Amino acid sequence: MTTTPAPYTPSDLDAACAAALAAADRLVDSLRTRLRGRLGGDPDAANREQARTHGLAWSATYVRALHEMLGWSRRLAAAQRLGELESLMLQAAFGEYLAQLAGGLPMSQGEIFRPDLIDEDGDALAAFVADPAVRTLRARGFAPPVRARIAVLLAEGRAARAFGDPAYDDPSLAEIRSQFARWSDDHAEAAHRWHLANDLIPDSVIAELGALGVFGLTVPEAWGGSGMGKSAMCVVTEELSRGWIGLGSLGTRTEIAGELILGAGTDSQRAAWLPGLVAGTTIPTASFTEPDTGSDLASLRTRAERGTSADGRPVWRLHGNKTWTTHGARSDVMTLLARTDRDAPGYKGLSMFLVPKPRGTDATPFPAAGLSGSEIEVLGYRGMKEYEIGFDGYEIPGDALLGGLEGQGFKQLMKTFESARIQTAARAVGVAQSALELGLGYACDRIQFGRPIVAFPRVADKLAWMAVETMVARQLTLFAAREKDAERRCDLEAGMAKLLAARVAWAAADNAVQVHGGNGYAQEYRISRVLVDARILNVFEGAAEIQAQIVARALLD
Repeated sequence: MTTTPAPYTPSDLDAACAAALAAADRLVDSLRTRLRGRLGGDPDAANREQARTHGLAWSATYVRALHEMLGWSRRLAAAQRLGELESLMLQAAFGEYLAQLAGGLPMSQGEIFRPDLIDEDGDALAAFVADPAVRTLRARGFAPPVRARIAVLLAEGRAARAFGDPAYDDPSLAEIRSQFARWSDDHAEAAHRWHLANDLIPDSVIAELGALGVFGLTVPEAWGGSGMGKSAMCVVTEELSRGWIGLGSLGTRTEIAGELILGAGTDSQRAAWLPGLVAGTTIPTASFTEPDTGSDLASLRTRAERGTSADGRPVWRLHGNKTWTTHGARSDVMTLLARTDRDAPGYKGLSMFLVPKPRGTDATPFPAAGLSGSEIEVLGYRGMKEYEIGFDGYEIPGDALLGGLEGQGFKQLMKTFESARIQTAARAVGVAQSALELGLGYACDRIQFGRPIVAFPRVADKLAWMAVETMVARQLTLFAAREKDAERRCDLEAGMAKLLAARVAWAAADNAVQVHGGNGYAQEYRISRVLVDARILNVFEGAAEIQAQIVARALLD
């Protein structure tokens, strides 16, 4: 017989979470100290010991996420908006994450990190699991009655999309969310058709989003943008991605291009490119990855050579190959990393270019001399299309070098990584939310054995955890955005947000397919698209292993 544990009062829950969080902080601090001792300052040891270093990264990410969940509940309480669902989400997040910290944390489907891999004598883990608050939350936090009640509240709130108050720190963000939620819902069915047909997102839709200000959200008003922060970017990106990741990703390359040009461009480059980018009339793409390099940007071989055009103008000529260039054919400008100094090792010889190109079509993707390419057919993440592109002396203006500075390309690009990872985390949250809502809707409507399948515990449990962990990922992502808006370094926080949110999106999509049963495998159901879209989130903008390495390095430095 299952007994229902006595509910926490708000003050008791807050105190229990704070105490358990202190114990979790001590556990991570102990793991970090022990791992530093094991590595002994050897710069190569962190790579050899990835099972341990990445386990530390994941453990610290969990604990940072719990900090943000407690902060979220306190903001809601202060505003007198902490409801039953939010309280249950808080205790569920603590209950489950504390249990995983103690017993085994999934870095991927087949890789479980357990603290004894670092804490070999078991002292740190023993102290953690013996903590009274940890012990109680592990037992009660996400117990079966809690899961069941969360599922009931989700079903009751389905029509109003009442899946937990995000506690935005700016009231205008709630209005922005509502606006883009309506827009996303209006385009969700069409988006599924575009996905199935592998069509480009229509130009008219891009124009709509441009008119709504999507492409200039974070660009200063002086350059035609809205001058808003990364928090607003996250809200808009999440809602668009909830409709379809393709819609939420249209602004990704604009965000990268805008940051590069604002941060490192000349005044003439800003004047030439920013107005069109903000309006959505100029479509950018990012062309960094090469066939044999992947994440190893220091090994890029595409080169840019100075020259003179037939009419005597200074030019650069590009030679080499790029791959995984999203929106490569339809774009008007490429932010492209190329080697300008063959003798400079690694990153030092790389420069960033703003490469103008004619807009192509499906029939003629690259209508320019010296430029060729072919589409890479993909499972999901459609709507813009992926390309492999060859440069055979492709000629670009002499003033295309970003900021007019050679050898600064990688440094210029690095400054965009924080925003790119925060934006990708927000896309992942939107995909996870989409999976939750599709799974919940199906579970409420599907009748089996005389009742909606949401009434069955294994279905309800899946939905409850999807809602909880999506909120966890959302709060961690918004925290990283607030750090960026405050102009504080946030490579660690952005890496954590991207690392966790991508895994949450994949788990939510996989579970939502399971809720759909055989229908989830049918292309006519939108969840089939969400599944293949979710899978890419652990790969691009820094694979999960790269993100864990970045987080671990920051923790150990």
